[in-house]
Amino acid sequence: MTTTTDLVSYEDALASYDPVMGLEVHVELGTRTKMFCGCSTELGAEPNSQTCPTCLGMPGALPVVNAIGIESAVKIGLALNCEIAEWCRFARKNYFYPDMPKNFQTSQYDEPIAFDGYLDVQLEDGETFRVQIERAHMEEDTGKSTHVGGATGRIHGASHSLLDYNRAGIPLIEIVTKPIEGAGARAPEVARAYVRELREVIKALGVSEARMEMGQMRCDVNLSLRPSPTAKFGTRSETKNVNSLRSVERAARFEIQRHAAVLSSGGTIIQETRHFHEDTGSTTSGRVKEEAEDYRYFPEPDLVPVAPSRAWVEEIRAALPELPLARRNRLLADWGISATDMQSITNAGALDLIVATIDAGADAASARKWWMGELARSANESATPLDALAITPEQVARVTALVNAGDLNDKLARQVIEGVLAGEGTPDEVVDKRGLKVVSDDSALSTAVDEAIAGNPGIADKIRGGKVAAAGALVGAVMKATRGQADAARVKELILAKLGVAEG
Repeated sequence: MTTTTDLVSYEDALASYDPVMGLEVHVELGTRTKMFCGCSTELGAEPNSQTCPTCLGMPGALPVVNAIGIESAVKIGLALNCEIAEWCRFARKNYFYPDMPKNFQTSQYDEPIAFDGYLDVQLEDGETFRVQIERAHMEEDTGKSTHVGGATGRIHGASHSLLDYNRAGIPLIEIVTKPIEGAGARAPEVARAYVRELREVIKALGVSEARMEMGQMRCDVNLSLRPSPTAKFGTRSETKNVNSLRSVERAARFEIQRHAAVLSSGGTIIQETRHFHEDTGSTTSGRVKEEAEDYRYFPEPDLVPVAPSRAWVEEIRAALPELPLARRNRLLADWGISATDMQSITNAGALDLIVATIDAGADAASARKWWMGELARSANESATPLDALAITPEQVARVTALVNAGDLNDKLARQVIEGVLAGEGTPDEVVDKRGLKVVSDDSALSTAVDEAIAGNPGIADKIRGGKVAAAGALVGAVMKATRGQADAARVKELILAKLGVAEG
């Protein structure tokens, strides 16, 4: 149950105040083992079955840093145009909460592994906005608390809580922006675009699947308002653990309206953490926000400093894949499409699917047509992510090949795709089971053409009189008679030949 919050309209808020944002994104790395011990990170195991004395903080258990975690952090830093530290240390971030079994989190404080970077993001209209990166640092995740009883699923009102420490110690990278200024009314859009682009970068690097709905990537939205772009920053709120692109945008927008309402009524913003509610798009107060000194950071005495050699860093840089923005710009030019078209493809989550379909042999135009047309419609109707549909890029490429070979027309191809999605087999199996192949044999078409001419004498006379375009009506009649399986081009040729008319 969320409480009612006073808001002003978004337009009124932006007429009186300038928003400043800071985004903190936690990315769960896809390593096989945890950051400081050998416990498995595999999802779905029985609660508390993937733990050991180290990740449970037992006395005398010593941590050992995960080398792949370090490499992943360097990759992320380089992809975000950051400087990579020549020497950095881990620190203990002390706080007492049940989901942190050691009562401290091993993190980095004043010595992050990557710092001073930026990420260029594209907004819906194609404008590029540069987001400055303060730091990217390594740390470990906490356990998971499940609060039982009560109406909200949170600790308030719960009868008891269950703790699962399987997630405690999983490697995280926290990426922190510098204050994002100058976005104005587009601040929520910038927040969404930044998290979307960051997710694509992380996926391209192969360091995490970055599935927000599974908690592998989550965003804390910090927001404050000030009376003008030249005034000092206002007091910020931090909306924690927002787990979808849409919610990042909604949380920023709501907080702008809420802050403006508080300030306009003469109130004071409290520096606090807040919870985002998906059902209403609103936030509610969590707890007063701690400052860094409240965590009593000090260097982790059980871990040696991390000192990536410059040669190793340059090896990693040289092996980085093509990054998403550069890739989109290249494909945009290769395919000859507009920036708006590319934005639509990206928003639909279709880019990788289209590329894979082309790699499987389809031409670019056909691959885009099927994924952005028939398949996008099916995904929308079934509320299924495009990449979760029961059809592969290779199967879409096969449908395209059958169309190009003249074995299918578009109408039949749609039926083939429908059959594949329904689990009836491969495209070729669906064609055979449903009898969907195009009829192009003259002997099979001749009778249908004769019947169409006989049934439409007026149209036939127009064609004989030189109105070749009228042949479309007879083609349509033949297509109807053959349940869409006739080769339309060959049908037109036969009609004109039977009526003694030369085409063109």
